[in-house]
Amino acid sequence: MRPPPSADAAAVEESLQQPEAFAHLYDRYAADIHRYVTRRLGAEAADDVTSETFLVAFRTRRRFHASAASARPWLYGIAAKPIGRQRRSELRMLKAYTRTGWDPVMESWAEHADSRVVAQGMHRELAGALAGLSAGDRHVLLLVAWAEFSYQEVADALEIPLGTVRSRLNRARRKIRTALGADPALAIDAMEVA
Repeated sequence: MRPPPSADAAAVEESLQQPEAFAHLYDRYAADIHRYVTRRLGAEAADDVTSETFLVAFRTRRRFHASAASARPWLYGIAAKPIGRQRRSELRMLKAYTRTGWDPVMESWAEHADSRVVAQGMHRELAGALAGLSAGDRHVLLLVAWAEFSYQEVADALEIPLGTVRSRLNRARRKIRTALGADPALAIDAMEVA
């Protein structure tokens, strides 16, 4: 006996007959995707990438796997393509953060004044370390750290094997630790705050 479809799968299925039902997914995930893209590419690109993500998702909704527990990995996977096309913009932002130590998105991410102080103090080193990662390693690391994806969700979003997620994440964490001064706790704390 098959389990009942998730709310996301039900919304996608319903949208095949009633397109306005797709709004459920937009209402549920658009703000998170926008925040993630803003963090990766800046506010100027976030609106366009978020819009493109949901437009592509709507157009390809027949490909959504009804057995999926959530549409979240599918949507972030769609967003990965336009983010990847703007890799130069992301690297420019990371290098600017490295030079200035100022992150315009930090205010919306840090909930407590103390964590803002820690995050701003660490951001230069962290931004430089992130800029030094390959695009694939950075994407895996940031989906885990900023979007709070599980390894399986990253694999689903990027359509890569779980073992690849693990190896990319391990390599990225090792490089971040090295760049931040070999203190493993420092690297982990910085990624959780950032």
